[in-house]
Amino acid sequence: MTRRVLVARLDSAGDVLVSGPAVRAVAAAPDTEVTLLCSPQGAAAGRLLPGVDRVLTWAAPWIVDPAPAATPEHVAALAELLAEARHDEAVLLTSFHQSPLPLALLLRLAGVERISGASTDYAGSLLDVRLKPGETLDEDQPEPLRALAIARAAGFELPADDDGRLAVLPGPDVSELGIAELGDRPYVVVHPGAAVPARAWSPERNAEAVVALAAAGWRVLVTGSPAEAELTRTVAGTAGVDLGGRTDLAGLASILAGAAATVTGNTGPAHLSAAVGTPVVSLFSPVVPAGRWAPFGVPVALLGDQQAACRGTRARECPVPGHPCLGQVTAHDAVAALTDLVGVPGATSSGSATGATGASSAPAAVPDAIPAPTLEEATR
Repeated sequence: MTRRVLVARLDSAGDVLVSGPAVRAVAAAPDTEVTLLCSPQGAAAGRLLPGVDRVLTWAAPWIVDPAPAATPEHVAALAELLAEARHDEAVLLTSFHQSPLPLALLLRLAGVERISGASTDYAGSLLDVRLKPGETLDEDQPEPLRALAIARAAGFELPADDDGRLAVLPGPDVSELGIAELGDRPYVVVHPGAAVPARAWSPERNAEAVVALAAAGWRVLVTGSPAEAELTRTVAGTAGVDLGGRTDLAGLASILAGAAATVTGNTGPAHLSAAVGTPVVSLFSPVVPAGRWAPFGVPVALLGDQQAACRGTRARECPVPGHPCLGQVTAHDAVAALTDLVGVPGATSSGSATGATGASSAPAAVPDAIPAPTLEEATR
């Protein structure tokens, strides 16, 4: 008999991507069908994850920003989605600042019999398996390992041959973009945009980095969404190749997979780069902790003042004039960091860094054995 499990991750594309190892752990259970419940912002990433049989999309009023109104009609829309699949259980993946309880209540009302999640607050009858952050769940660990711990508490383990790194399904052919026709030199990707402005390096610094990288011998591709077309055009200038708005997320994965490295902020494409195994020069604003949210499982150069005044604020707009955490990082810094990671263009082959140092100032490597934290059933 098929076991139908709903895995929920209701925030952004990057959050969904870092949940990939946990999703694979659920999917590895015998006779299990996995439905992934995502926000509209995360659904495209959910469709890229191995192990997902179906993606449902719903905007949670307590997570999505801007938040939809919490109306009976909006809640009923989720109930209709859930009624079609009749899930046997649910695994709720949340970040350290989120509660699983609103969704757990809606799932309980929809008839889901077994629900697992991590909650600081008393969960009552809403969670059958409850991890307590700071007690039975270590909060000071990379987000992919946190999600894996929740899945493990629910009874799902990664197979022995799964290394626990981020992964996505193979991307589409992007030859129509003409990347191969631009020359034989290896390329790097600069992705200047971010959904959260506080996490973005300035357009001026990105544009300077494109010029400096091109001068160092790299082909430079500048990527972004259709809404970021003006930004990517400005950043690419005459030294880079503007691909803004020319791919969807799956196509971006193909482009990143062929790159020697990615230069970007702490945003979704950084995690997508990690999922295809490409090193990252991470312009990391410390509004969230790098120890939890730096690109996982690949060489990473972490740039930015991690002790800046915005540290840990989760601010969407920079609360400090001048954006000093990233404003002090120069184009020269980015080129030097990329050189430390992957060497110079002549030392790389297409899509693969050779002679790379692997240097990282962020926790990027997957442990040889992912430790199992002490877990417990709900104590209600």
